[in-house]
Amino acid sequence: MTRPTLRELASLPARPAALSESTLVLIDCQNTYTQGVMELDGVQAALDEAAALLDRARSAGIPVIHIQHDDGPGSLYDIAGESGAIAGQVAPRGGEPVIVKNFPNSFVQTDLENELKTVGATNLILAGFMTHMCVNSTARGAFNLGFAPTVVAAATATRSLPGPDGPVPSAALQAASLAALSDLFAVVVADGAGIPD
Repeated sequence: MTRPTLRELASLPARPAALSESTLVLIDCQNTYTQGVMELDGVQAALDEAAALLDRARSAGIPVIHIQHDDGPGSLYDIAGESGAIAGQVAPRGGEPVIVKNFPNSFVQTDLENELKTVGATNLILAGFMTHMCVNSTARGAFNLGFAPTVVAAATATRSLPGPDGPVPSAALQAASLAALSDLFAVVVADGAGIPD
């Protein structure tokens, strides 16, 4: 038996807002996730989906905001180095703002909320990495601040983690993370095709 989600019980929207009425937020689409110890399962396909979303957003003329995590010089998230740089296929251009963060929730100690208010954003489309960490934390933060987030599942990815009862495969963690978000905090769509123009 399938139980209703908290979104359903609270009569929150089950479908995403139109792309034309949204702001795209790309979270931590950084090179560190494409190679080495932090390489995510399915990361290239997720970046391709994020790039397609970015192209649609630019064509529609909606606001685009890039988030970049920074852990300082020499770290896996060194934004001055190659590993912390935003992946080329989704790199900012044309004055698109980049918000640098130091915590999983992109709203903590950053100007993201002010940037969103400046462009009149209400509906957010979220994509990026990692699903269980910064995407999850940012979607919850957005919801708690009164925004309406939509997460594009195919434009996110994560990695396997140790768990209390043994390893948790990345596919299981991905599914659980998205299910937890869709219970209340966000509309979750399979891919960009689920977001109307």
